[in-house]
Amino acid sequence: MNRDILKGKWMQIRGDVKRQWGKLTDDDLTTIDGDRDKLVGRLQERYGYNREQAEREVNQFDQDLSTRY
Repeated sequence: MNRDILKGKWMQIRGDVKRQWGKLTDDDLTTIDGDRDKLVGRLQERYGYNREQAEREVNQFDQDLSTRY
């Protein structure tokens, strides 16, 4: 899913993000607001991931969502 689609469908995708990464708060989701880089950064903060691991998780999440949206 490209950056524009993520941003445009953020309100629909928020629930999927929350289910995938339960440590993200509602405030985190509001701050992220569909920005892929912010999502990666928040995953690093909340889960202690390094940049590469956070990117891999977001890439996998993107692939999974591409089939639904």
